[in-house]
Amino acid sequence: MKQSIVARLMLMFAMAALIVFLAIGGVLYCVIKGELERHERDGLYTTFNDIQYMIDRIGTAERWKRVRIKLDSITPPDGKVRYWVFSDDPNYSYGKDLVDLHDFDYDRGNIGKLSIRGRLYPMHTLTKVLAPYQDRPAVRLTIGVDTEPYYETLHMFLLAMLGVSLVGTLLVVFFGYWIARAGLRPLKQMSLTAQTLSPKTLSERLEVSALPNELSDLATAFNGALDRMENAYTQLESFNADVAHELRTPLANLIGETQVALSRERSAPEFQTVLQSNLEDLDRLRSIINDMLFLARSDQGEAATSLTHTLIASEVQKTIEFFEFVLDDMQMSVNVVGATDAVAMIETALFRRALTNLLQNAIQHSSPGAQLCVEIAQTDDAVSIAVSNPGAGVLDVHLPRLFDRFYRIDAARHDHDQMHGHGLGLAIVKAIASMHGGQAFAASRDGATTIGFTVRSAVRA
Repeated sequence: MKQSIVARLMLMFAMAALIVFLAIGGVLYCVIKGELERHERDGLYTTFNDIQYMIDRIGTAERWKRVRIKLDSITPPDGKVRYWVFSDDPNYSYGKDLVDLHDFDYDRGNIGKLSIRGRLYPMHTLTKVLAPYQDRPAVRLTIGVDTEPYYETLHMFLLAMLGVSLVGTLLVVFFGYWIARAGLRPLKQMSLTAQTLSPKTLSERLEVSALPNELSDLATAFNGALDRMENAYTQLESFNADVAHELRTPLANLIGETQVALSRERSAPEFQTVLQSNLEDLDRLRSIINDMLFLARSDQGEAATSLTHTLIASEVQKTIEFFEFVLDDMQMSVNVVGATDAVAMIETALFRRALTNLLQNAIQHSSPGAQLCVEIAQTDDAVSIAVSNPGAGVLDVHLPRLFDRFYRIDAARHDHDQMHGHGLGLAIVKAIASMHGGQAFAASRDGATTIGFTVRSAVRA
């Protein structure tokens, strides 16, 4: 069962309060116990000194009677204070149950405890041996004080402290609940605001300035998540529209040509021409679907696995040779410059696919007779491959979106672009770079557009 934050805070307040109260109570208990013992001992020493002063000056049996009378007179009727004088000579003894109480323990400070039959609590005693004087032999004087008030006081204090601790804990729980509710009210309000968000209201944001410092960071992070969600939702809508448009055109062609072919009787060569045209559109549909599936696997975190230790310049040259006839037809040339000895761990099939898309994009946006350039650069941890082509250049506002799916700078060129691709080429370059632990980049300056990607570097064997 899940607990609310308020309940957890209330429980933690209660535990903290109970621990504090018990700790304070324990300290006070020890202090009071020590003070009671000190006060009791002070009383014992004071009374003992008075009795000792009297006994020290009594040296005959006749005068010892005065000691008996004095001790009888100062002994309270309830027996809270008792006096005993132990002696080998019965004439100089005093007190009840002397035989039973003759041996009992006491420490070096002459302080001890004495259990009396019929009493619930023992008596605290002070014992001292007095030197002989005249006819009186040495005697042992013991004064006992009933400990019932001592223990009752400690017991009452303990009960009072436990009661105060429990009441205090309950008050802390009550006020802690109220404080937690009040402190978490902004979080509750933020939650209610978040619940009102929907795809139609993704542009709304939480008001950060009205929140406490502890929640402002959370609100800022939440607003950032909303920004990313809004951008992703917008891109998804655009992506869905582009996908529908890209698929609609070849499907419309297929349906239209088929309907025209079936509108009247046709010869076998005419049907063959229609089927050939349909096959081209079907091949375009298959290419779009395969590319979308590839991008979907990349989005799910798929990485390049069949990595080999490869000389990048060699792969670049092999890819350029693939475009040999296209370059000859358009009277173009490609120069390879930079770190021609750069080595990286790559999956060659994916690498060639990315470089093919870059070269195809450069050829598509260059005039006949243009000179293209492939630049290879190497750092400690990465190898970059950049393809440059001369031309009018690309505005800075378009550069960050060149790798978006189906993104086209000029919508008027859409039909022309369909002859060469379907708007996923640079998106695939970005995906392949990510699968190799790199990234894609684009720049446009000095009358040339440069698009490329990076892969992780490797030490050449």
